[in-house]
Amino acid sequence: MSTAPASAANGKLKTGLAALAFAAGMLMLGYAAVPLYRMFCQATGYGGTPRRASELEASGMKALVGQTMSIRFDANIDPGMKWRFRPEKTTQTVTIGERSMAFFEAENLTDQTITGAASYNISPDETARYFNKIQCFCFTRQTLRPHEKVRMPVTFFVDPKILDDKDVSDVRQITLSYTFHIAPPT
Repeated sequence: MSTAPASAANGKLKTGLAALAFAAGMLMLGYAAVPLYRMFCQATGYGGTPRRASELEASGMKALVGQTMSIRFDANIDPGMKWRFRPEKTTQTVTIGERSMAFFEAENLTDQTITGAASYNISPDETARYFNKIQCFCFTRQTLRPHEKVRMPVTFFVDPKILDDKDVSDVRQITLSYTFHIAPPT
């Protein structure tokens, strides 16, 4: 009696299971890619993404008296979103290493409740690794009732390590830019 047909069938089953496992793994990587990329960008400042800092990190930061940086705030609305959105102050001079706060105003211009989500970035890109957000309206969705107007804070600091980076030593202003989009349904 020959075992060739049984072993050929066994080989095909193993190949099929391996292909299925590979496809399932690729599918899982596809779903994980966006959150993993976001975490990577927030940890490294890659692509102008500000770092998210904890309260503990912020409390351990030493302010460098006399060392300042100008922060410019930029606010945009995605076409089709009927909000007004702007920074309360366009620029703010902050002490490097010191916790600072800025406020933005948003207003729903419609008769409907609208939920928005803010995307953000830093420029120049190379400074993003030194710009740390502690708390920000951009970390969660914002829902505004008809004609509601709100103040939204962002708490941040500029890491003193920026002064040691020769690639950004000539930078005197960092721009924090937000764009509000209509949030997709959850």
